Amino acid sequence: MPLQNRVTPSGDIVADPHRGLFTGNRGIIHDPATKTLLKKRWASPAWITCVCEFRGWRRKVMGTRSWTELFFLDEATAFAAGHRPCFFCRRDDANRFRAAWEQGNGVANVLARDIDAVLHRERLDKSRKRLHPLPLPVEKLPDGAMVQARAESFLIVAGRALQWSMAGYREVSDAIGDAMLLTPPSTLRAISAGYRPVLHPSARNVPSPLAGEGQGEG
Repeated sequence: MPLQNRVTPSGDIVADPHRGLFTGNRGIIHDPATKTLLKKRWASPAWITCVCEFRGWRRKVMGTRSWTELFFLDEATAFAAGHRPCFFCRRDDANRFRAAWEQGNGVANVLARDIDAVLHRERLDKSRKRLHPLPLPVEKLPDGAMVQARAESFLIVAGRALQWSMAGYREVSDAIGDAMLLTPPSTLRAISAGYRPVLHPSARNVPSPLAGEGQGEG
């Protein structure tokens, strides 16, 4: 049975056999004796995204009274849930994110805890995920932004909305309409300022609706 430690774009933590590209944590939120979650869903405002392997270290998932290992399909999913890159195992990515976050949000010399404080306000409405109005039409959002519509989550790539699942992304045929922003606004501004989230390969493998046009017989 898979453990309850897979994170959705809306920040929920569920059980699923698909692990994803990244791990991360919100502090200690599990009981190592039973490998089950506690009632709380975070124990620290530092919600981070880590690589699954670092310097050959391998952790026993939920095996000790240490941080609770969570898993994300990709970095866009982690961002949507309210996480940011780890300054320990992903230092280069974290520094690039901080530089883009400063540029996009018009600030300077921020510390990780400063980013965490802003993200904590943006990702939660009491105990629920905070949704935000779209600052731009869906098709104009930067690659890696995520929105919610019809209780489903969608990734934006090249102006197109791809439906999220634990296994990856798929194309949708209808316009999504009435969408709300899942990605915290300050993170969205960092993406707009040049940070490129790591996307699951399925996001790049979905065929364009224009593929094949203009290739008919002459």
